[in-house]
Amino acid sequence: MDAVQAAKSGHPGTPMALAPLAYALWTHGMRYTSADPAWPDRDRFVLSCGHASMLLYGILHLTGYPLELEDIRQFRQWGSPAAGHPEYGHVAGVETTTGPLGQGIANGVGMALAERHMAARFNRDDSVLVDHRTWVIASDGDLMEGVSFEAASLAGHLGLGRLCVFWDDNRITIDGTTDLSFSEDVAARFRALGWDVVHVGDDEGVPGYRRAIDAAMADDDRPTLVVCRTHIGAGSPGKQDTSAAHGSPLGADEVVRTKEALGWPLEPTFFVPD
Repeated sequence: MDAVQAAKSGHPGTPMALAPLAYALWTHGMRYTSADPAWPDRDRFVLSCGHASMLLYGILHLTGYPLELEDIRQFRQWGSPAAGHPEYGHVAGVETTTGPLGQGIANGVGMALAERHMAARFNRDDSVLVDHRTWVIASDGDLMEGVSFEAASLAGHLGLGRLCVFWDDNRITIDGTTDLSFSEDVAARFRALGWDVVHVGDDEGVPGYRRAIDAAMADDDRPTLVVCRTHIGAGSPGKQDTSAAHGSPLGADEVVRTKEALGWPLEPTFFVPD
C-alpha cells in the first residue's frame, strides 16, 4: 500500500490478496538461497502478472535478496531497481521480465522444459545435479491471452510435472467483474489439457496454500494449476473486491482505514516488523 501510494501509481490490490500465497510458497515450497541468487539448481519463480510487482519486491526484500527498503521507497521512480514491472537483470531474484499478460506462463513452461532437458542430460542414478521446480503466479488477464493457452497445452502434452501455476481467481479486472468479458470454466480447460487442478478456497489461507504446494510436488507426471479464490485489495474496508483496488493507489484515507482494520501501525510508513 505504502509503495503504490508514494509512487502515486501502481497496482496494490493483487499484492494485498496474494501475500498469504507468497508467504506459503517462500517458506514451504520454494528452494532458493538469497546469498546466491544465481544458484543453478534454484527453483524458478515467475510473476506472470507483472503489474503486481510489489508482491515480488516485498518478498525478495523480506527473504534477504539485495533489494533494500530504500529501493522500495523509490518504487516506479526513475533509476530505481523496483520498476513498475519486474525487469530481468535489474533485481536479483527476478527470473524474467513480465508485463505483457500471458507471457509469464509461457516463460514458465520454457523454464520447466529446460529443467527436464538438463536433468535428462546431466543426471545419473548416483548423482542428481538438476532437480528444481518452476512456480508461476498468473492472473485472470494472463489466462485470457492466447500465448498462455498454447503454452499450457504444450506443458500438458509433455507432462511437465515440475511446473505449478497459481491462478489468482479474484474475478475482478480493471474494468469491473470478469464476467464482463470472460466466462469459461478455466479448471475444466486445464484438465482437458492434461493438468492436475487443485482448489484453495478464500477461507483456507496459508494452510490451504501449503496443502496445494504439497499436492503439486507429489505429482511429477502432470503440471498443476492451483485455483486460488482470492479477494483483490484484501483488508481494504472500502475497496476490497472492486476494480478500484486494481490499478491505482488506494488513496491516503483508505490506506489509513486499511491499516486500522488490519491492526497495522499508521507510522512509520513502510513499516517492517522485526
